[in-house]
Amino acid sequence: MEAIYDWLNSLLNKNKAEFSQLPGINWANSYAADEYQNKRDALMKGVGDSLLFKATKPFYRHISKGCEICGSGKWSCLFITNNCNAGCFYCPAPQLNDEQPSTQGLEFNDPADYADYLNHFGFEGASFSGGEPLLYFDRTHQYLKTIRQKCRSDLYVWMYTNGILAKQQNLKALADASLDEIRFDIGATGFSLDKVRLAKGIIPNITIEIPSVPEEKDRLISLLPQMIRAGVTNLNLHHLRMTQHNARHLIKRGYTMIGAERPLVMESEMAALEIMASAKEMGLSIGINYCSFHFKNRFQKAGYRTIVANRIAPGSTITNNGYLREYDGDSISYQMIKLFNQPDKLPGALPVDVEGKKYFYSLIRVFSKNNLSAEYQNQINKLLENEPDVPPGDPLLFKIWQYEYIETGLRFF
Repeated sequence: MEAIYDWLNSLLNKNKAEFSQLPGINWANSYAADEYQNKRDALMKGVGDSLLFKATKPFYRHISKGCEICGSGKWSCLFITNNCNAGCFYCPAPQLNDEQPSTQGLEFNDPADYADYLNHFGFEGASFSGGEPLLYFDRTHQYLKTIRQKCRSDLYVWMYTNGILAKQQNLKALADASLDEIRFDIGATGFSLDKVRLAKGIIPNITIEIPSVPEEKDRLISLLPQMIRAGVTNLNLHHLRMTQHNARHLIKRGYTMIGAERPLVMESEMAALEIMASAKEMGLSIGINYCSFHFKNRFQKAGYRTIVANRIAPGSTITNNGYLREYDGDSISYQMIKLFNQPDKLPGALPVDVEGKKYFYSLIRVFSKNNLSAEYQNQINKLLENEPDVPPGDPLLFKIWQYEYIETGLRFF
């Protein structure tokens, strides 16, 4: 296990260096870690078998179809705009300017091009996010209608909104264009359910999706019965993470920061698990899932890498984590595929045709090791044949394990 501890320490040091200019960050210490771990273990026992995606998504009762598709890696999220009309303290980005609709670094100025992209790569779900999609309702509506005209009839489509601009008229227009699900961030409206109630009986599936804000835990628990009466079938709770944009707001609230691939709020995870435990104790019918950072960071990224690799490099050896592996015994290397609108993003970009429109891709080498000894070859062969129960302790084998497999469980430190 030595290798993973070294790696985790490097993540913590990287985070501390990135935010070193900000005073007053409360980084978790070993005492806080032990106390937190004990509380989390107790709450996780209550979850029992309600764990999905290699134990990174604890849930109560059920999750939405959109969340299922997201976890399977067959979901595309189109950011309709980067402009937002709310000012949530937890928002990880400024979201001050309107920009072209985009996903994964690709811009789609034409709704038909985006529909072709969905068809070409075989996505089973698509969503509209931002920014705030309702700020540009006509744009959002047109993309939705085009998708419905050009894509598979069972493509599951949902939209994220803060609800500020939600009205029966625009909700009905979205429903008429066959929007399957709408997800409200009620944190933007003071946790009011008024706009959520407007969607009842109009949009088939209503979800509330918000960051798990520790100090709002009791309020959310008390709101659960009202959510059910408002037509909400699912509550998705995200792990708060710190960015350069929201850091000062999070620091003011005295949160404890965990060093992962991104700094995470320790109390946020605890609040999400306690909300699920309360719903279970009350026997409520609403489905609740904790959409952990570890789920999003692992499964969403691996899913996209895999779906692109399968389409662009068929016949290649693609790992569980979505990387292309080349291994001949003497050397091993991993690559990932990155798509671009223009060929000048990276040297050596190659063209790829997507339903008649030209895009470009690069094979980015992320790891390579040559002159492997016979001992390492034997160990690597065993590692490739079967996923180990725990990460390898050897640094080289640990690095290979990272590119091969998706890590299991909610990590702490």
